[in-house]
Amino acid sequence: MAGFAELGLSSWLVEQCRQLGLKQPTPVQLGCIPAILEGRDCLGCAKTGSGKTAAFVLPILQKLSEDPYGIFCLVLTPTRELAYQIAEQFRVLGKPLGLKDCIIVGGMDMVAQALELSRKPHVVIATPGRLADHLRSSSTFSIKKIRFLVLDEADRLLEQGCTDFTVDLEAILAAVPARRQTLLFSATLTDTLRELQGLATNQPFFWEAQAPVRTVEQLDQRYLLVPEKVKDAYLVHLIQNFQDEHQDWSIIIFTNTCKTCQILCMMLRKFGFPAVALHSTMRQKERFAALAKFKSSIYRILIATDVASRGLDIPTVQVVINHNTPGLPKIYIHRVGRTARAGRQGQAITLVTQYDIHLVHAIEEQIKKKLEEFSVKEADVLQILTQVNVVRRECEIVSVGEGAGHEAQLVLGAQSALFKMGTPVTASPSPPETGSSQLW
Repeated sequence: MAGFAELGLSSWLVEQCRQLGLKQPTPVQLGCIPAILEGRDCLGCAKTGSGKTAAFVLPILQKLSEDPYGIFCLVLTPTRELAYQIAEQFRVLGKPLGLKDCIIVGGMDMVAQALELSRKPHVVIATPGRLADHLRSSSTFSIKKIRFLVLDEADRLLEQGCTDFTVDLEAILAAVPARRQTLLFSATLTDTLRELQGLATNQPFFWEAQAPVRTVEQLDQRYLLVPEKVKDAYLVHLIQNFQDEHQDWSIIIFTNTCKTCQILCMMLRKFGFPAVALHSTMRQKERFAALAKFKSSIYRILIATDVASRGLDIPTVQVVINHNTPGLPKIYIHRVGRTARAGRQGQAITLVTQYDIHLVHAIEEQIKKKLEEFSVKEADVLQILTQVNVVRRECEIVSVGEGAGHEAQLVLGAQSALFKMGTPVTASPSPPETGSSQLW
């Protein structure tokens, strides 16, 4: 364990690393830990699964042990699940200190959270929206004396889009002291993140993994060209093959919407696959339960939206399947980073339709690697095509009955009526052109 000791970490932290099986520092830890211990601000960018969390947790714990007080550190993260995962690392590594942490995320009781904050925990791990709500509504705690401000998955926190954290971050940054150490970490370095290096003003240290490709070498990346209207049949065929060949493998399937996520979960269960869903419209307790069941291998298949693509460390995932081709290369990088973690092997398969070719080219350009084609027997897919379409339709009808949303009710309600009258509601695949595949 000389590696961790040489970074300047105390003997008790080195011993904690040894007990947890952390044998040698990863490149991001080698690069960032000494600079953070020197008191410098840090911007770290490294591949998913490269140990970024420990790169800031270890030096923060060392500084806390030298001058313990609460609230010492504030960690901001874009998703609730990631907040709980970071808190777990603080607890495990900081056990000898008797570390007190507090998790402030949406979906939980605000009064109980306010009580926890009033007890001045050493570390607060929060999503920006809920913490900003507490700052606006409560005066029982203060973050004006924090020593560290950490933005994990910083590019996601700072970008503007469908989930815009800008207003909440402004409220939080106004409440933290100007004299602090600011640590920004992410797997993808965006222009937004470069522009906001101004957040780090205290002798800022920038570290980026220098690698020819943006994904890990142990990851086998493939694409499967499929017609849009028979995508689900290909998905069922893929999962059946993986389950037949490797019963103990765990699979994550990423979808682009909550509705698709829920319907696919229902559909796969009807085919007898052990599947569980994870998306943002689920209650928080359901989200925790789903993730726990998948991590403990009670369920081998997790169907999720991009709420699960950021930072989650589930070591036993062997396969990631993209049900849709991500519109942004960085989303692809985060999704496929859920497998092949910490030196393990993994496989990623992206279902690519005739409308997604340009997206694949953008992904290849970003990751500096060509995706290889994954081949399947189309005759096998044709055999289950009708059955999959019927089951999918039944699941859509059931989801309407369970209140899948007003818009979905209008659209799928009409489909349900047509289905009952015996009118097919799923368009048949386009007739094949001369010399083309049967499914095209």
